[in-house]
Amino acid sequence: MVALMHEQRTQVLVVGGGLGGVAAALAAAEAGAEVVMTEEGRWLGGQLTSQAVPLDEHPWAEHFGVTARYRRLRDGIRAYYREHYPLTAAARARRELNPGASRVSALSAEPRVGLAVLEAMLAPHRSAGRLRVLLEHVPEDALCDRDRVQAVRLCDRVTGVERVVWADLVLDATETGELLPLCGAEYVTGFESREDTGEPHAPPAAQPLNMQPVTACFAVDHLEGEDHTIERPAEYEEWKARRRDGWPEGQLSLLAPDPRTGTPVPRTFSPNPPGDPALIGPDLANPELDRELWLFRRIAARGNFAEGAYASDITLVNWPENDYWVGPILELSAEDCARHAEAARGLSLCLLHWLQTEAPRPDGGAGWPGLRLRGDVVGATEDGLAPALYVRESRRIRGERTILEQDIAFDVRGAHGAVEYPDTVGIGAYRIDLHPSTGGDPYIDIACCPFQIPLGALLPVRVENLLAAAKNIATTHVTNGAYRLHPVEWNIGEAAGQLAAFCVRTGTPPGAVRADPARLTAFQAELAQAGVELRWPDVRAY
Repeated sequence: MVALMHEQRTQVLVVGGGLGGVAAALAAAEAGAEVVMTEEGRWLGGQLTSQAVPLDEHPWAEHFGVTARYRRLRDGIRAYYREHYPLTAAARARRELNPGASRVSALSAEPRVGLAVLEAMLAPHRSAGRLRVLLEHVPEDALCDRDRVQAVRLCDRVTGVERVVWADLVLDATETGELLPLCGAEYVTGFESREDTGEPHAPPAAQPLNMQPVTACFAVDHLEGEDHTIERPAEYEEWKARRRDGWPEGQLSLLAPDPRTGTPVPRTFSPNPPGDPALIGPDLANPELDRELWLFRRIAARGNFAEGAYASDITLVNWPENDYWVGPILELSAEDCARHAEAARGLSLCLLHWLQTEAPRPDGGAGWPGLRLRGDVVGATEDGLAPALYVRESRRIRGERTILEQDIAFDVRGAHGAVEYPDTVGIGAYRIDLHPSTGGDPYIDIACCPFQIPLGALLPVRVENLLAAAKNIATTHVTNGAYRLHPVEWNIGEAAGQLAAFCVRTGTPPGAVRADPARLTAFQAELAQAGVELRWPDVRAY
């Protein structure tokens, strides 16, 4: 039998449909380019949707410091709830409505709502024929001619049909930088050496397999008096027995290190606590915001909705206890990567079973059997967990400009603020937040100055028509910890998409835009016109 093969051509190919990919496709299409966007899963949106991670933002996001398109996403989520959900009158009237009333985010919402809003933002461009979206398509190979990517070969995961997409500009917006090895682009993984970067927190020697952990997030509610206990996973006793430095009671415990001090501190877990949701929100300067785990990443606070609309709050479990640090899910053999990915999902199921059966309750009992896995909320596959792993760290391009710890860390920069880049294409802010790693490192959690995104970090050193459009920009292992969250990934993708359209329209290679002051100024003016903030007002550190 002859395998089917389809071919098509486009001006801009965006591989990866996470937040960076969606922002890139949206920006390029709105700027008039013809775009194809691919995504290996069934949902667009990455962190926000298929990975089930509520918006994690800097403290000024309600007022400034995000792009206009990202603000449309945030406003659209609130509008969707007001239009379609049975909110209380008080919740409906609240300008800064937070459906989940969580402690981590000023806007925590159910993944399906984020998906609906992203789809609505893309819909006009799909209808106009400027944007084609290929879901459940995985990149398998790239056709390159010297320093240019000509085409990418994709496989439809459902049908097995292969498709070749030829493009003028190719954007890698995948979660792990999948295109970089396929295109032969120079890239790095894991921890660079102090000799290479000069960073205070870098080790003496490079550690390419030392990466941030992945997490299989999941949603639960709690129905008192019912029993929703899952079958005990085969690896349950193994995870109960695991110990690592700084974790005196092991992985399955409510006692875990404080990210900033490393001191073990107890967490609490109290399903469906009473209280007005309007009085619960993020204080991002408070290092104890993660102490109450039910409230930490809650995505539906039943008090925001009409009586009886929700039998329980819904909260997301993305905690220290289900960070998978045993090994990375990239740069190993395919078998080992798959084994670690599956083991990460197994850890989360072990944590759920422990919460249902053995976790200490405030009343002296053990376990909450009424915890119900809500796979329906996250678009889950058979195991009930979020369909995609939350990936904190990607392969990263060797770029024309690498962002270093000493560019942004408050301990280094102090009152001077972060380094200002003449080729800025956006801004962001977050602490340098590194979770316990696959190489055995503890948390690294340090203050960071609000920073800029340099265009040079999106441009590979050699491949001239490939752009990084997500967490795969030229950060280091350390600075990835600040550049990996939702609004920054969105801004990166948006800048890459806007640049791709600019290059198509002007016939200019991306590198030439950065190299020519007049072209760079013209491009930055387009970004500003589109609502991308290029510089921070006077704010000091986060």
